[in-house]
Amino acid sequence: MGVKRMISRRKAIKLGLASTALGVVGATKITHSWGREMLMPTPAEVEGPFYPITDQHDKDADLTLIAGHKKHANGQPIIIEGTVTDINGMPVNHAVIELWQANASGKYNHPRDPNPAPLDPDFQGWAVINSDRNGFYSFKTVKPGAYPATKTWIRPPHIHFKISGNNCRILTTQLYFPDEPLNEADLLLRNKSLKEQSAMIAKFVGKYEDMIKFSYNIVLMPG
Repeated sequence: MGVKRMISRRKAIKLGLASTALGVVGATKITHSWGREMLMPTPAEVEGPFYPITDQHDKDADLTLIAGHKKHANGQPIIIEGTVTDINGMPVNHAVIELWQANASGKYNHPRDPNPAPLDPDFQGWAVINSDRNGFYSFKTVKPGAYPATKTWIRPPHIHFKISGNNCRILTTQLYFPDEPLNEADLLLRNKSLKEQSAMIAKFVGKYEDMIKFSYNIVLMPG
């Protein structure tokens, strides 16, 4: 049986993980001078130096288990889910979502990562998934660890996203986690306005058994 590229909504419901983010709940709205209300686009962020450069067979929506491996990745399992819409709130169906991140120890599976933290051979680290016809997406991973970007700058836990959809601009951004002490001092995040920061920080949804679920809605600009 082929590996599914996305956690199905039926499976999410079965696990008790039914989405609370199917709409654009909590999305920041902006009103233009002519009175039309639109959603604030998700702020762009730098791609960073660790965008995957080596292809891999398994890029599905479960980063905690590599196809053919028996062990799961180390770290706190989490679910990230949300919707991809345009600034008018219309779903962007079948958007291509690339995501990559450090493992639970703060190490990327990338030849240029100087962090001496250990690699996790059971962590997938990179996924390419699609939103469904309603713009919904979901994936399972582990919460990434913080890591030193320089001698004086520790990057908070974050996940990189690169999203492309029909008639929309390609967006590269980063998801941050709520209540992280390192968020306030992060050189990238603190350069954003408070509204932009809010749009880039995932929302805590709840816990299910050993997993924690967050929602993260993405708003794309027209192309």
